[in-house]
Amino acid sequence: MVGTERQERWTASGVRLRQVTSGGGRGNWLFVPGGPGLGSESLHGLVTAAQVPGAAWLVDLPGDGSNRDRPALPADPYAHWPGVLTEAAQALDDVVMVGHSTGGMFLLSVPELAAQLTGLALISSAPHAGWRPAFARYAQDHPLPGVDTAAERHARQPDDRTLRALTLAAAPWNFSPSAAADGRALLAGLPYCHDAVAWADAHFDDSYRARWTPRSLPTLIVSGGQDHVVDQRLWQGEPGFHGPRILHRRIAEAGHFPWIENPEAVRAAFADLAGLLDP
Repeated sequence: MVGTERQERWTASGVRLRQVTSGGGRGNWLFVPGGPGLGSESLHGLVTAAQVPGAAWLVDLPGDGSNRDRPALPADPYAHWPGVLTEAAQALDDVVMVGHSTGGMFLLSVPELAAQLTGLALISSAPHAGWRPAFARYAQDHPLPGVDTAAERHARQPDDRTLRALTLAAAPWNFSPSAAADGRALLAGLPYCHDAVAWADAHFDDSYRARWTPRSLPTLIVSGGQDHVVDQRLWQGEPGFHGPRILHRRIAEAGHFPWIENPEAVRAAFADLAGLLDP
């Protein structure tokens, strides 16, 4: 499944696409990270678990993750977020987009993508911002040592370093107890980007609602049964996300990064989506 050929390219607005596998089957599968601010490096494990039949690409919006130092980036890389995702979809043929958490919400915020995609996968994502108050209640009811202190330091000095410390302090909310060590190791190695988080906090998170629904587009919605960050029950009340070509796969005992707890179940879910894509 994994090939040796690797490509890296940028769109006109600075979206970065990095090919990480070159399978011989159908589709260019574009993996869009959550956060924002975590970078597409957070999805290496998802790509490995999914084993998609075609080529897998990691996508970073301009100014997100480690996609910040290229001279050709716009002066304001966030000016056209998340609409620049259309450029990523247009850069390749037969595109299936995969969004994790906020990455999936970004995809659902760009209605132009409906006519550009061959398929869609949403991992630990949501149809609207109702997940935020639910998570706030969970966090209040399940306090973690060090989170308040890390949050205060980040508020006083909001930068990449304090964002990383805050995310690591809050790591147990994202994973089941059995996966806590692996989850923390994943989060510890990421390129944090406070500016991307600040943009989403000011312009996206609270007002988000999906601007399109998949309808007849082959779609996979993967939910961790123990996702305490983004309430996966929100899909139940959204009729636009149910139908014969929309697959719902609940992974028991998995948290917000379900491929950490159960990569085999994630692989099976992606295989089901690949089956829908066949003529």
